[in-house]
Amino acid sequence: MAITLRQGKTVAIAVALTAAMALSAWLAYRIALRYTLSNLASENSQQLQLHSLALQRLIDRYRVLPGTLALDPELRDALIHPPNATGVQYLNLKLEHANGVTHASTLTLLDRDGLAIAANNWREPGSNVGHRYDFRPYFQQAVATGTGTFYAVGVSTHIAGYFIAEAVKDAKGDTLGVVSVKVPLGELEREWLRGQGTLLLSDSADVVFLSSKHEWDYRELAPLKQTDATRLASTRQYEGEHLQPARYQTLRALDDGSHLVRIEAPITRPPMLWSSLKLPLEGWTLHLLRDASGSLAAARVAAALAAAGWAPLILLGLFLQQRRRLVQHRMQSRAELERLVTHYTSELRSAQDSVVQAAQAAAGHNASLEHLPQGVSVVDADLHLVAWNSRYEEIFKFPPGLLKVGKPIEDVLRYNARRGLLGPGSVEEAIQRRLEHMRGGSAHMFERERPDGSVLEIRGNPLPGGGFVTSFADITAYKAAARDLRNLATTLEQRIEERTRDLEAAKAEAERANRSKTRFVAAAVHDLLQPLNAARMYVGALRGRLTQNDSRELADRVERALEAQDDLLASLLDIARLEAGALQAKPVDLPLEPLLTGLARQFGILAQARGLTLRYVPTRVVVHSDPLLLRRILQNFLSNAIHYTPQGRVLLGSRRDGDQVRIEVWDTGVGIPPAKQQAIFEEFRRLDTGIVDHGGRSAGLGLSIVDRIARLLGHRIGLRSQPDRGSVFSVIVPLGDPSGVAISEPVVAMTDEDSPLRGCRVWCIDDAPQVRDATLALLRLWGCEATLADGPAQALQLACEGQPPDLLLLDYQLGDGTGLELLPRLTACWGSQPPTIVLSAQKDADTRARVQAAGLRFLAKPATPAALRALMSQLLLASAR
Repeated sequence: MAITLRQGKTVAIAVALTAAMALSAWLAYRIALRYTLSNLASENSQQLQLHSLALQRLIDRYRVLPGTLALDPELRDALIHPPNATGVQYLNLKLEHANGVTHASTLTLLDRDGLAIAANNWREPGSNVGHRYDFRPYFQQAVATGTGTFYAVGVSTHIAGYFIAEAVKDAKGDTLGVVSVKVPLGELEREWLRGQGTLLLSDSADVVFLSSKHEWDYRELAPLKQTDATRLASTRQYEGEHLQPARYQTLRALDDGSHLVRIEAPITRPPMLWSSLKLPLEGWTLHLLRDASGSLAAARVAAALAAAGWAPLILLGLFLQQRRRLVQHRMQSRAELERLVTHYTSELRSAQDSVVQAAQAAAGHNASLEHLPQGVSVVDADLHLVAWNSRYEEIFKFPPGLLKVGKPIEDVLRYNARRGLLGPGSVEEAIQRRLEHMRGGSAHMFERERPDGSVLEIRGNPLPGGGFVTSFADITAYKAAARDLRNLATTLEQRIEERTRDLEAAKAEAERANRSKTRFVAAAVHDLLQPLNAARMYVGALRGRLTQNDSRELADRVERALEAQDDLLASLLDIARLEAGALQAKPVDLPLEPLLTGLARQFGILAQARGLTLRYVPTRVVVHSDPLLLRRILQNFLSNAIHYTPQGRVLLGSRRDGDQVRIEVWDTGVGIPPAKQQAIFEEFRRLDTGIVDHGGRSAGLGLSIVDRIARLLGHRIGLRSQPDRGSVFSVIVPLGDPSGVAISEPVVAMTDEDSPLRGCRVWCIDDAPQVRDATLALLRLWGCEATLADGPAQALQLACEGQPPDLLLLDYQLGDGTGLELLPRLTACWGSQPPTIVLSAQKDADTRARVQAAGLRFLAKPATPAALRALMSQLLLASAR
């Protein structure tokens, strides 16, 4: 029984000792871990403060640029009066030059609807020009409040950056548009790679958009809320980027807000200390993750030491269980244990002294501060200097040995005061004021102008647990630039106010003159084309009656002369429309093969008549351009190539060049000297080659029109030429989308025996007598039964008395009205609408579109007999089906 009680007592003592040892080890582990993690968190906080200063400095560098550009009168005028293609090109070059000076990522000018009308990256495939950005918050903020900021991935460039926008306002303060600059933050990523740990920058939705390790990019630090997901989708903030969650487990929370975490994704990591710093101005959060394995190891060592501290008590309990006769041996063992404890204590003190010495050695020139462009000084809670960088010494020109770890910052301030660097007034007050800032722990920022004229920006921020960090940045150049910009802005505003009325009056007068000139040219060309159209139809009718070769050759020469006159008038009209901006480009996706095939057939006959060989290379590419305007460019290239090639061949083809297609016309002609290659694109400039122009076709306007059309379409014209060897003219066109091209039905050829014109009843309504008479002769030659009307009154009278014709030829311009207005009244008399061809000397796209929208066919005057006959036959066959 006595033995059992003794054993139970021994077990109880052993259990109590084990529990006490485990409890003390656990407490030691927690205390040591808290202490080491607090020190690590304090270091993290200092680094976050310094990195936030660097980030703010980078953004501030570009913040003044949009406001300056918003005062530019040319940009403001472009928003008031939308520029033509030449004006847009000038704005692109202006923004490109501004970007070259500031090294910004992207400068963009947006109108009040958010459409980018000019950008510095206009040359690049991902140009901003033509894209709408009204969904971006920076645009909406700028329109609402005058300024706006936003970080996002570029919609067209797919390059991320920080957008700073400024509203462009008119004299009344109304918003005309927005100027935006996209600041690249890649410079920060490169700087972050040099530091310790992993740096992350997240937005208000806790999405990481910038990091020192790219596997963290676009990770969600917290589950995305529905409102944030909707906002990200509507603003397209991270378009093209797949957001993935960052999986981690929080192990411990510290009092300062830091967390001990274990990272599971994107890459499994050992325990990390996660510290964060809010950046309220942008709504961002800066995070720093550092390996906490050292802190955990130190805590485990502390726990082991605490557990080992119970070893003497355990041994003492064992010795108490021994018999009394072992007392002497027990005393010797105790002495030995006390010696071991003393030894362990001494070792601990040595270890602590080593830690202190290592900390002192790491102070002073702190390597983590050297990469900062600002001068930085750090003091502890007792206002003693603990760290600084070489930039700090350089700014204040401190003598060697003045700065030391532990030196009171008051001594440094007094040294600067003796040199007059603390400004006017009482030296003691200036020193005490600065010391109070540090003791009070209040953040501050101010600028100080030094006796030598330089300006310092001084920012002070308290450190957790006491202490103060102060940064000194030399902003002399920045202040001078800002002052010059303000003076420039004031001068520009004065000049704008003085000259606005004169400019508006001059602009209005120029626009009136331009409109008058365009109307005059259009009217003159229209009146000239009426007799020309009649002449061509007379010639077509005459050739059908001629049997002798000499007479036919004479008729051919007359027809070529009329064609040359037609080309000249059409060219003059095109130039007038291009200069007035009345000709609008309507690019679509179109296959290139039918266009090249048609041109090869058309000009192959002309080349054969000149004794030349014309061939073309088939292609399957789809391009994006205006088919009519692109055809006009290639027609001029081929016409010039055939005209200036006495013998040899002409080649028409295309080749892929990245995401573009280069359409080329090669010839083996006389070539162009280098000194004249630019001049041939001017009006009425022709090469003096000695080649006789039998047809009288070239008036020197073709390449001038090509240059204007290419600028309207945004295509680039190229020329390579060697005298006596030939030339290569080219136009570069963007690739199109093959899925957007409609498949056309094949055209069935028709022989003369199958012509549907014989016996066809055709009406011709035209108020030009010459045109009516020529059309009558031509229709009778083709075997048609023709009925003529000189205007709307006679046409309505005839329509009410007779049956509808099989085909109607209707002039577009009939006195003060149009043929489109007359047709519904004729249809009401007939009870049905016959197949109708509208002929017009107005060849612009708007007129053509109005005719086609009415379901009618369009033919430009002067119409060749072959073209008129082909279109009439096509309509009659379609009507019969």
